[in-house]
Amino acid sequence: MNESAQTWADLPPALRVAAGEDRFGEHRGLGISTITFKVAPPDSSGTLILENTFRHKGGPARHLHHDQDEWFYAVEGEFIFEVGQEKIRLAAGDALLAPRRVPHVWAYVGDARGRILIAFMPAGKMEVFFRQVTKGNAMPPPDPELWRAHGMELLGPPLSVQ
Repeated sequence: MNESAQTWADLPPALRVAAGEDRFGEHRGLGISTITFKVAPPDSSGTLILENTFRHKGGPARHLHHDQDEWFYAVEGEFIFEVGQEKIRLAAGDALLAPRRVPHVWAYVGDARGRILIAFMPAGKMEVFFRQVTKGNAMPPPDPELWRAHGMELLGPPLSVQ
């Protein structure tokens, strides 16, 4: 066995985050929804995965990420997306990738609870962004400087949903 080979004892332990729980045991509200961190990387080069649970219709403002691909997996409920010029509807079990530098916007449009998993690859400043904006228990404000400080561009309003 060479010196650089890992043994089972050297590997990090498995990480289990229970249903409805946050990786750090914290509560994060966005007004119409809550988010829980499921996977948070030790640095900005890893993948951040969060679960967004909706009680009401709506979603974030139109934006783009300079350095992150954003992957979505609908767990429960129905969501609409605009990625670039494409309009896409996701139902439970559907997934979608919004590539970096492509404008996108999305919203929960169901009548009951909605849940979606979101992965940011790499995480960049997204964990810091969500920690900051959830302090006010409201959707992220339309402040271009706030979004830019976290590697995004704010491009327009949220989708209009009835």
